[in-house]
Amino acid sequence: MEKAIFRFAHQEFLWLLAILPVMIAVYLWYVWSKQKALKKFGDPALLKELIPDASMARIHIKFIVILLSVGLLITALAGPQFGSKIREVKRKGIEIMIALDVSNSMKARDIEPNRLERAKQSISKLIDKLENDRLGLIVFAGDAYMQIPITGDYTSAKMFLSGVSTAMVSRQGTAIGSAIELAMKSFSSQEEVSKAIIIISDGENHEGNAVDLARSASEKGIGVYTIGIGLPEGVPIPDSESSYVREYRRDRNGNIVTTRLNEQMLMEIAEAGNGKYFRATSGNIGLNDLYIMLNKLEKTEMESRVYAEYEEQFPAIIWIVLGLLILDLILLERKNKWFKKISLFKQAKP
Repeated sequence: MEKAIFRFAHQEFLWLLAILPVMIAVYLWYVWSKQKALKKFGDPALLKELIPDASMARIHIKFIVILLSVGLLITALAGPQFGSKIREVKRKGIEIMIALDVSNSMKARDIEPNRLERAKQSISKLIDKLENDRLGLIVFAGDAYMQIPITGDYTSAKMFLSGVSTAMVSRQGTAIGSAIELAMKSFSSQEEVSKAIIIISDGENHEGNAVDLARSASEKGIGVYTIGIGLPEGVPIPDSESSYVREYRRDRNGNIVTTRLNEQMLMEIAEAGNGKYFRATSGNIGLNDLYIMLNKLEKTEMESRVYAEYEEQFPAIIWIVLGLLILDLILLERKNKWFKKISLFKQAKP
């Protein structure tokens, strides 16, 4: 399907057109006040005889020319564009749903600046590499929530990603199973599209159904991949977002709470989901390697609209404005003594 379209690139400038009614009102007041002042000097018909070169019609025409010039100039500023076409095209890609752990343990700094921020940086770089694929984001701790529905709008995806924090989910925990279940429900209805779930977590799962749900996803043709972020040795959990504060979370007995990477759990989930486990390091979170693997999956045609380039129309309007301004300079408020001798419709004497 193709159709010609028209748009303004900067529609906010169209609000300036509101100045035109103001100009008309001011001009009408000017004409009224001028006629009122002339009446004080005498009969208008007599004054017209005394000032034969004065031309009110020319004043009106000059105002109309100026009014049109201002209106067209504002229109040009709004950036009129015409001649482009919308085409429905087929683009091949896959669907990826990322489930990101936002529990308090993701504040740990065994990967700088901390686990969560490093994961967000890697996801942002992954988005930059996407072309025709669709991406979604789920955040989870004790519960799982949709942050970005499956979309091809990468700009919006990065904007929402930047706002992810550990404060987004009030109930603490690591509900990987809930995240997998929500991800399975969040893909598009296109059954032939290749789909993958990527879980980024430290693996401290507090639910026993994560492996079963990964297996269920695999049976539906959805691959489940896991990325373990953190150190198996265990590190304390900061009690503040600030990298300068060295206070750590403590239990009821006053002991410092530590968090450690549970690789075994993440490996089991990936195996059950017919995927693969990746171990994150300070230099490589693993998303790049995983995307290379996902890029080998079968690409399926997905409908998408793309826009051709628009043709700018403001140059033509600018030329019209210049022509009107030249006309305004030529038009005099008084009748020109040379032009008034010219009469195209004067009949010859017999």
